Amino acid sequence: MRSSRPKENEWQKLTASARAASRKAYAPYSDLRVGAALESARGRSYSACNVENSSLGLTVCAERAALFRAVAEGERQFLRLVIYSPDAGPLPPCGACRQVLAEFCPQLRILAVGRGGIQKQYDLAELLPDAFRWSGDDSQRAGEGAAEGEGRRA
Repeated sequence: MRSSRPKENEWQKLTASARAASRKAYAPYSDLRVGAALESARGRSYSACNVENSSLGLTVCAERAALFRAVAEGERQFLRLVIYSPDAGPLPPCGACRQVLAEFCPQLRILAVGRGGIQKQYDLAELLPDAFRWSGDDSQRAGEGAAEGEGRRA
């Protein structure tokens, strides 16, 4: 986590997009509305909200929804992410979101904005320092060259 406050002008547009997305959240089970806005390396912004499901494991967080939206539009490189919740926080990405984000942008800068405008800035590499990576190398497959219980990281 960075202790310095991010430059306001870098983050204002993304924060406004994340705030607007949070208003569209479908959160009838937790009442935790979250919006996210992700900036691509091309300077485009993709926003989304969390969508809960009564089978809670099928809930999709705002961060992943924004990333999936961007990837569906052809983006693969990202610079910044804002996570906004008027109901709590500031909230860092959950573990699943950290791993999915790390697939595309392990050096992502993240600004979390919570109730009352409280802010916290993170670097994804600090939140998930040893992200899972599948190399496709045959030596990485279970039972081939790896001791029992070792992960399959490249």
